[in-house]
Amino acid sequence: MKRFFQMSLLALSVNAIAVTQAYSQDNNKNEFVPQWAKKAVWYQIFPERFRNGDPSNDPKVDDIKGADPIKQPVQWRIHPWGSDWYELQDYERVNKAANDEHEISTHLLRRRYGGDLQGVIDKLDYLKNLGINAIYLNPVFDSPSLHKYDAASYHHIDPNFGPDPVGDRKLMAQENPLDPKTWVWTKADELALELIDKAHQKGIRIIFDGVFNHMGINSFAFQDLAKNQENSDYKNWFTVISFKDERQGTEFDYQGWFGVKSLPEFKEDEHGLVTGPKQYVFAATKRWMNPKGKGREYGIDGWRLDVAYCIAHGFWKDWRQLVKSINPEAYLTAEIVDTPENVKPYMQGDEFDGEMNYNFAFTAAEFFFNPEKMAISPTEFDSKLAELRSLYPQGVAYVVQNLFGSHDSNRIGSHIVNRGIANFRDWQGYFITSQAVINPDYKVSKPTSYDLQLQRLFALLQMTYVGAPMLYYGDEVGMWGANDPDSRKPMIWPDIKYQAERYNPDGSVRSPDKVTINTSLKQTYKQLIAIRNANPALSIGSYKTMLTDDTKNVFVFERQHHSGTFWVLFNNSTENQEISLSYLNSKKPDLLYGDADYAVLDKELVVNLAAKSGAIIRVN
Repeated sequence: MKRFFQMSLLALSVNAIAVTQAYSQDNNKNEFVPQWAKKAVWYQIFPERFRNGDPSNDPKVDDIKGADPIKQPVQWRIHPWGSDWYELQDYERVNKAANDEHEISTHLLRRRYGGDLQGVIDKLDYLKNLGINAIYLNPVFDSPSLHKYDAASYHHIDPNFGPDPVGDRKLMAQENPLDPKTWVWTKADELALELIDKAHQKGIRIIFDGVFNHMGINSFAFQDLAKNQENSDYKNWFTVISFKDERQGTEFDYQGWFGVKSLPEFKEDEHGLVTGPKQYVFAATKRWMNPKGKGREYGIDGWRLDVAYCIAHGFWKDWRQLVKSINPEAYLTAEIVDTPENVKPYMQGDEFDGEMNYNFAFTAAEFFFNPEKMAISPTEFDSKLAELRSLYPQGVAYVVQNLFGSHDSNRIGSHIVNRGIANFRDWQGYFITSQAVINPDYKVSKPTSYDLQLQRLFALLQMTYVGAPMLYYGDEVGMWGANDPDSRKPMIWPDIKYQAERYNPDGSVRSPDKVTINTSLKQTYKQLIAIRNANPALSIGSYKTMLTDDTKNVFVFERQHHSGTFWVLFNNSTENQEISLSYLNSKKPDLLYGDADYAVLDKELVVNLAAKSGAIIRVN
């Protein structure tokens, strides 16, 4: 979801000794994090835009009622998967004329492409072949929107993600949502269990997106409240400002998340969610972690928690105890885009294991992508990374999700194309500036080969640094797009024909950009992931900074484990650079990644790196 607050700069308080000190994970007996999460290579999937595996379940116009935009279209149909992103289709032009809808964002919000869970199942082999071993699914629960952060329920998968939407809704109508004993297993629910099972068979773990701060206006609880007002069984679930009362002249009003009325917020007290919604969330949590009481191995492997900062700590403490009682190895990661001092309290062992590590992304952007006047030096880069490594209790830095793009930010390729428009760390300002539907100066063009070389530099850091790398679907094949909604384009697949992108957000036409899979970039990601998966030092090994050369704009670090020692080198300058490192080992170094010339001369390893390139060298 969108975040609306200012990010301050990380304090550069780490001294030179601490910066170069080895950061080790030799002893993990005092850690509270699941150990498997250190070796995770995450892949984030936005289900509606990943793959349409079953066209028979595609949404109908009635299925999108209650989602923004609330106004119903005059015409509507499933949008062509391979169409030009900003080009309005015939049905959209009808709506534009009939409803006076001139904002492109209105049409983009209303689109559905038909992605579903069968599509994810069909592409598990693709993910396995890429080297992925963990999936984070954006919300899959019943919801009318494309993003599904406006849940109608937490205990059912969206019927349009399964094989029988009509039959599923008939089954769901027979339940008492307040009584988990009456909850049925729909065909969409069963398909979710099949996805979990098939992923586990391939060694891939799955976590669901938990949106426990609010529901949607289509939710069973809010619908009952809107109908029955003070007589509703759910009158204490939401933050009601006023009930409808003709005698007193009041209208029904309630608190929406950040004022968004389609997202009514749950009521909270000083301990977090009040009893009603808390009990419901707990029941839904049990359902997906131990489905049908068959055992935790049949359930999901953890949760990503949306807008975690919007719920008081007491709830998360109680909820973690429940989750860990079901599966002690479950992984809990939070979305808390904030300064380190505000994130730190959530990571003390009684709430979350990790976070979506946006501070890592901000720091990397300032080093690799910001133009010279906004960039940080290798020394500053090293200091900021060191602060993040030492911020939390032992083990946490190794399981945070090191990402760049997501459904809430522009894609990495487009970020690079637009480098310098603002600083990524200024979350609120950058969020708006990076929306092409708002900012006419945002470049929506395809990344150049030079832009993709910068992306490769980040990928090298992501796959070798402390923390679990997370790809946003399609980044590996070169997808591009501005911030929400453009970061949610349909995935590029080889069996689908794509129109070239030639339309701009305002309807004008530009030179066309061909939409194809970038096989070279994909191979880079596949190679780097394979190197990480094959060498434990790059996931669980110790970390030590070896060189920060501000004059040459060079940065080098070491990852060490009893299975091997690896040096990772970055030439972030626009010129070729020679890097000399003390080398006393008799073993010949082995270049695992990069196009570099190197030799051992007079007890030094001398490496020649091209401009804006990097390398992985095994030295032991």
